[in-house]
Amino acid sequence: MSLPQKLDRLLSRAEEIRHQLNTADGAQVGALSKELSDLEPLVEKVQEYRATERGRDEAEAMLADPELRELAEPEYFTLRDRLPVLEREIRLMLLPRDAADQGNAILEIRPAAGGDEAALFAAELFGAYQRYAATQGWRFEVLEYDEGELGGVKGATATVEGRGVFARLKFESGVHRVQRVPATESQGRIHTSTVTVAVMAEAEEVDVQINESDLRIDTYRASGAGGQHVNKTDSAVRITHIPTGTVVAMQEERSQHKNRAKAMKVLRARIYDAQRNRLDSARAADRKSQVGTGDRSERIRTYNFPQGRVTDHRIGLTLHKIDRVMQGEFDEIIGALTAEDEAARLAAEAE
Repeated sequence: MSLPQKLDRLLSRAEEIRHQLNTADGAQVGALSKELSDLEPLVEKVQEYRATERGRDEAEAMLADPELRELAEPEYFTLRDRLPVLEREIRLMLLPRDAADQGNAILEIRPAAGGDEAALFAAELFGAYQRYAATQGWRFEVLEYDEGELGGVKGATATVEGRGVFARLKFESGVHRVQRVPATESQGRIHTSTVTVAVMAEAEEVDVQINESDLRIDTYRASGAGGQHVNKTDSAVRITHIPTGTVVAMQEERSQHKNRAKAMKVLRARIYDAQRNRLDSARAADRKSQVGTGDRSERIRTYNFPQGRVTDHRIGLTLHKIDRVMQGEFDEIIGALTAEDEAARLAAEAE
């Protein structure tokens, strides 16, 4: 089906829904209203596109009149150049959407290779994402922060809440490599360490069905930094999902009930993430042609402190502004990754 035919069908469907809403009963109104709400941004873009087409044609006709040419020429070129931009925006809006894109995300960071230096960088990277969330107006809630020695972390987990969070952060999953001279290095040698980042769509209960009979729940006394309650109450919770072997432990809260609720949120997200990766074959097939496979063993980015640069290996982007990136300025990187993904998806759709 050609693009004009798709747009005609879309406009007809929107008009059909408006008529149906006049006679719909209560059960139908909700579904119809949601469908219309989803269609309206695209309808508005199509109407703008067609109005621009008409304006261009009218300006082009005026070019033949010597008296009107000088007046019409700037408008003609402006409208002509605007049309490809609008068409690309429409084609992007017509692409299949990941329902998770507009929702929240769960962010997990773990040190991988490099010992204390990896743990230190894991803590710094977690802080950078927290600052980025603040600049976007998102809510960043720490679920787990397992502090190690020298100020590093053994692992850190947070929920990031806001509109479109998962769409912005999903390409951050993978191995992040840091190259720098550790504070403990007396010879000034550069060390290479790695941390893993996982960004998962936050799952609702309707997204993942978990039977209580499939869970093994253990409670124990919390350990490490945490205040007076540590080692005095069995507030820490470890939940094992027996069918998948997924294990989540949580001890941040004084309340066993709160720790269980947080652990269930992370467990649900991990199971949902595994289901998405396993069952969504179209998404999996697209990944290699986009900005990465989504495999957490894939090295996606290097932070080279001596040279002050950050390089994303998937798209060959290098920025010489490592200090600003570590302060949470991820927009340029995330914007480039999103643009690359969109270009690949448009190319795949055109084939």
